[in-house]
This record gives sequence, structure tokens and C-alpha cells, in this order.
Amino acid sequence: MPIWEWFYRYYFRVTSDGWQHVPPTGQFLIVGSHNGGLAAPDMFMGMYDWFRRFGTDRAIYGLMHPMVWKVFPEMARQATICGAVQAHPRMAIAAFRRGASVLVFPGGAQDVFRPHALRDRIYFHDRKGFIKLALREGVPILPFVSHGAHDTLFVLGDLYDGMRQLHEKFGMPWLFDLDPEVFPVYVGLPWLLAIGPLPNFPLPAQIHTRFCEPIAFDRSGPGAAHDRDYVDKCYDRVVTAMQRSLDDLIVKVEGRS
Repeated sequence: MPIWEWFYRYYFRVTSDGWQHVPPTGQFLIVGSHNGGLAAPDMFMGMYDWFRRFGTDRAIYGLMHPMVWKVFPEMARQATICGAVQAHPRMAIAAFRRGASVLVFPGGAQDVFRPHALRDRIYFHDRKGFIKLALREGVPILPFVSHGAHDTLFVLGDLYDGMRQLHEKFGMPWLFDLDPEVFPVYVGLPWLLAIGPLPNFPLPAQIHTRFCEPIAFDRSGPGAAHDRDYVDKCYDRVVTAMQRSLDDLIVKVEGRS
């Protein structure tokens, strides 16, 4: 994949650490916070980094929003080359049944299009399905954080609430007849100023990625996955650990606290 190598080495100048935290054996659920709009360059660079280190010896499948297949089939095709599958619990369970590990970005569209002012925050939009998945399958979570990718475009704000009112009250159609979940205003390529979740070409910001220490839970199985209080507790634990690791990464890269 020479084009991915070029983006990795020369366009995004990726640095990566924490690989000693990747368990040498067994399955796990990689949980990441992704950035940079629909291009999500940290997601693609992270998956490329995985394959350049492990090849196909350690299979991993990344869960990607089904909307991408409907709206941006070429982007979906490229993602499939890197191991992406449609985000659905049954796809994740199937991957685990085949002995593979799974990569998920719980924040979805709200994460990749969060305002630039929140670029240093772990933002999962209170989605906890990944916790239930890890508990049900009895696998540890391997957190993945990155810094820099949200400088590949600059999100100014989100107009979704207003656009949804226009859709519900006046019948304004959604593009592709799909609820976009977000309606960002951003500065980036190729549009310069974009309104809506349009595909973007990332600016050449340097990206830094990190794997954090695995998080194992005391309980597992369907009972744990259906215990709302326990799920909330596990969710808070994961988000707190990831935010701490991201803060440390930013200090290392930028020297600010």
C-alpha cells in the first residue's frame, strides 16, 4: 500500500507510541477517539500502522458507520482495504467469533465533527454500546488516542438542531435521504468553508497516536452487560483513562499542561 506509506511518512509525519501495551496474544476491543471529519486520518493511519507492524498475522476489523457505504462508496472501498466493516454489534461479534480483535470509535459523527475548541477532549457522545460489547464478549479494552488530526480541518460549530427543525416542520429533505446526525460548519479542503457533513481532504497536520494500557473488567457476560450501573461505571473508567493519556500525549508533543 505505497500511497498509505506516503501519507504516513511524509504527509502526516505520524509518530506513534504505546505499542508495548498491545497484548501479545488474545482478543481485545480497541476503543479510539477519532478526528478530522469524514477523512478521519488518525483512524486510517492507525489501521495502516497496525498492518505494517503485524501484517495479517493478527486480524483486526474496524467498525465504520453504515452511512459511509451509502453516501461515499469509494471512501468505504478504501476503508475496506484497511479492514473496515459496517458498524453493527453482529459484525463485531462475528469478528470475535473468528478469533479477530475489533476496533471501534464510539463517538461517531459527533466525534469527528466536534468543534475545534474540543479537539483535546475525549468525546463519545455518551454512547456506551462498546462497553456492553466488551462485557458481553469478555474481552479487555485497549484504548487508542491521537493528537493533531483535528487540525486537518477546523470545525466552527454545528447547525444540526436548526436543520432538524427545518426538516421536521417544513419537510426540508436530507441529502441522500439520510439523517446526518451532525451539520457542521468547517474550514477545510476542498471547500474552504463547508456547511454540512461534506467529505474533506485533510490538511497536512502532524498526527501523533498512542496505545494506552489495556483495561480489564471484574465482571463479564450478559449479566454485566445488562447492569446499567456497572456499564456506567466502566464507561467512566475508560473515558477518564483515555483523557488522562491524551493529556499526557499533548504535554509530550507540545510541552503544555
